[in-house]
Amino acid sequence: MKITEYYATGRRKESIARVRLKSGSGQMLVNNKPVLEHFKRETLKMIIEQPMEKTETMEKFDIIATVVGGGLTGQAGALRLGISRALLKFDEELKPILRANGFLTRDPREKERKKYGLAGARKRFQFSKR
Repeated sequence: MKITEYYATGRRKESIARVRLKSGSGQMLVNNKPVLEHFKRETLKMIIEQPMEKTETMEKFDIIATVVGGGLTGQAGALRLGISRALLKFDEELKPILRANGFLTRDPREKERKKYGLAGARKRFQFSKR
């Protein structure tokens, strides 16, 4: 059996995920820890596994990922994009499935900066006429 690796990067918010897909049995390591040890919530694990489930490649690959920056939700989103891009390198014919489910689109939403004279990015202080 020929061992091949597929490498890709995913980003979301402030998070960056570097993903390596290696032929294997479906084991997932995130920052050298099992996926549920890094992402404590089951919903985040579901987000990460979505591209593998839709393309039915769950048991084909081991995933070794490094994620940095942001919070857990952003990291999970970045990881999902990275896995999707790596799957695309493995097999170009998976593109319609991944595209239809929105796994290849980078979420462009970023945190809006705080403006001077305001309480936050958009929230204002209470207006008083007198």
